[in-house]
Amino acid sequence: MLNLIGVHECKMDAKGRVMIPSALKKQLLPVLEGGFVIKRSVFQKCLEVYPMKEWEQTMSQVNKLNRFVKKNNDFIRMFTAGVKLLDMDSSGRLNIPNDLIGFASLSPELVLSASVGMIEVWSKDAYEQSINDPEVDFGALAEDVMGSLNQPEDGVS
Repeated sequence: MLNLIGVHECKMDAKGRVMIPSALKKQLLPVLEGGFVIKRSVFQKCLEVYPMKEWEQTMSQVNKLNRFVKKNNDFIRMFTAGVKLLDMDSSGRLNIPNDLIGFASLSPELVLSASVGMIEVWSKDAYEQSINDPEVDFGALAEDVMGSLNQPEDGVS
């Protein structure tokens, strides 16, 4: 599994091209040849860019769903809505499709936020709002999500 790190500010040009910052590009070197998949986020108004290997792992989980169960079929349709293949061009840019730019309300000022095995693509203002949401108590969220994992053998603290 790929473990990407960092939050990177960058710009998108009028054609939807985004130059990948060098620190992030270095982390992506082992997976560049495989290409990428870009899709709508499930929970936020942002986009998710998966290296192909990570996408294949995600889809192997989705493919286990029984499509004769309506909610599974609906989920698959909505999860894969707008999915597109991407390749990095020779200049180190990704070209974000117009329909996905509209979905995420992307402005020229972007944030690429590494999220373990994929990259979230945000409008800078929307990203700042999401991480500074006064409705979210991050300490309580961390305790709820990670608190039960705090075992000495885990090394998590």
